[in-house]
Amino acid sequence: MIGHFRTLENKILSSLILSKNLCSNITQKSSQNSQNLPYIYCNLIDHYLSLKSLVLTKVIHAQLIKIGLNRHTFLGNRILDLYSKLGTLSDALQVFDDIPTKNSFTWNILLMVFVKFEQIDNAESAFYNMPNRDVVSWNSMISGYASKGLVESALRVFSEIQRVGVEPTPFTFSIVMSCVWSSQQAKEIHGNIIRSGLCLSNIVLGNSLINMYGRLSLVEYAFGVFLMMEELDVISWNSLILGCDKSGYGDLALDQFCLMLSNGYSPDHFTMSMVISICSNLGCLVKGKQVFALGIRMGSLSNSIVLSAIIDLFSKCNMLDDSVQLFEEVHRWDSAICNSMISGYARHGLAEEALQLFVLTLRENIRPTEFTLSTILSSASFLFLAELGTQIHALVLKMGLESDTIVACSLMDMYAKSGLVDSGMKIFFNMGIRDLVAWNTMLMGFAQNGCGVEALTLFEELLMCGLPPDRITLAGILLACSNGGFWDEGMSIFSSMEDKYGVIPQVEHYACMVEMMCRAGKLTEAMEIIETMPHEPSASVWGLLLRACGIHGDMKLMERVAERMLELELQSSLPYLVLVRIYGMKGRWESVARVRKAMKDRGVKKARGYSWIEIRNHVFVCNANHILHYEGKYIHAILALLFQDISNEGCVHRQHDEVANDGEEE
Repeated sequence: MIGHFRTLENKILSSLILSKNLCSNITQKSSQNSQNLPYIYCNLIDHYLSLKSLVLTKVIHAQLIKIGLNRHTFLGNRILDLYSKLGTLSDALQVFDDIPTKNSFTWNILLMVFVKFEQIDNAESAFYNMPNRDVVSWNSMISGYASKGLVESALRVFSEIQRVGVEPTPFTFSIVMSCVWSSQQAKEIHGNIIRSGLCLSNIVLGNSLINMYGRLSLVEYAFGVFLMMEELDVISWNSLILGCDKSGYGDLALDQFCLMLSNGYSPDHFTMSMVISICSNLGCLVKGKQVFALGIRMGSLSNSIVLSAIIDLFSKCNMLDDSVQLFEEVHRWDSAICNSMISGYARHGLAEEALQLFVLTLRENIRPTEFTLSTILSSASFLFLAELGTQIHALVLKMGLESDTIVACSLMDMYAKSGLVDSGMKIFFNMGIRDLVAWNTMLMGFAQNGCGVEALTLFEELLMCGLPPDRITLAGILLACSNGGFWDEGMSIFSSMEDKYGVIPQVEHYACMVEMMCRAGKLTEAMEIIETMPHEPSASVWGLLLRACGIHGDMKLMERVAERMLELELQSSLPYLVLVRIYGMKGRWESVARVRKAMKDRGVKKARGYSWIEIRNHVFVCNANHILHYEGKYIHAILALLFQDISNEGCVHRQHDEVANDGEEE
């Protein structure tokens, strides 16, 4: 390793010496013909740009300052462009200030520098102070706003460019289409493109239109653009397939893939990974294996994205062993492949295996992504390992990902499930930009921890911010009202869901209302809610009412609910056990035998309780009546010794009490 660094150091020194000598030779040979100097230095800048060396950039910049050519507009622009790609913001600003005569190229490069370093306010100031703005200037400003998620500002600048009469380029339309999130805006942009005469002739614009309509679930418009395009490429097909999938038409997306192959287009790695993911989401293992075979024939398995999609396919189709086998055959890990395997373990409830693989990836110096950290935090919350969650939080801070929305929401969810809702609240209030997912996560955290007042307050703040609540938001606030005993508030929110918030009540909302009525002891009202549900109640909804009947001693309704659950043949052991108990109390032994036989014939097994304990970073799970266990004989031997000590201690206490009593009698 030391020899490697020395070799690298020697190469840098050699390049520096060569650069200085070269600059000196250029200066000496061209002193008589100064007109050639800009051209010669321009070629030298091109050479340094290909080397991507900031050190060499500073060498040529110093040489230009030495001979006074740093004030040359053309060479100054080239150095400014070089620093924008390799240097710092201060380097670029120094070069900009040294150019006395600035043209449009100078200002446009400065705009791109500000955008690159996320100095949007400075970019805006420079933009409006420019003496002349061309279409490149407008594009840079729109791109800068779009990169920061300032969609309204980007669309505002696009409106200005049309008002001042500057003709947009295909690149302008492509940037704007990435900012559009409503069907009306999309159709307006499409109309502008048609009026400009670019729609059919430009393949990039056509692909952008397909992608935009697909993102907005306007599949019919995406097909309209696709069929009207004069020329197609692989990106056109990819955009159409992806649009069908995002709009919920997975089978239609697979049909387009077949048409793509039949028309002679060869799929790329993105196509293969996308189609395999579609098969995974549809749970279609047969078609997924066919695409897998095609990938083997095309040699696509050398691509880690395709390989990770296949691992994910087997995992989602309940073939985890095949995922593990394929993962073990991989010679070189990367974040995409490891993410798929970690999520596969977590999806099948193997949280400990997911955590162990995560530790191995860290030892292999594989940098975890936002997706990795989110999955691992979910696994930690599943095992209620708050200490491990705080360690991952420390890793998040070290990597500088605390501002990422996905990671922040996963941290809040982990802390909430561990009962540390205050820690999750700190993360929520420290977030710069809170989307609806962040609000929902915090709201659900309050609900799960019985913080009804805090949840209602947060819900009011959400409404004041102007964010429309979705079905998850309303499910969270209804759960908070149920757990906190705010029945009047919960009933008011539930009754106004569709009219006030435009959300049709789903199964989860009715379940919250059933639980709310059960907690209040209003069993008749809970039964009425279940009977009026537009959807078939799930086993958990019936189970809520059944347990409430047992708590409040309503045996008649309890028997009625249990028999209703038996008629629905729900895969839950609870109604069978309840009816066996009720029939046994009444002496109806034939009914007891009938229920036990139905339970056996339907393959319903009694749910067994289990617990776990963490010892030295290892989680031991113990089922109810679990006799055989890892080193079980030692555990039972220690328990026997403990019971013996307790018995001996009890005997000592009894003897002491007898002696004390004898003393009192004397």
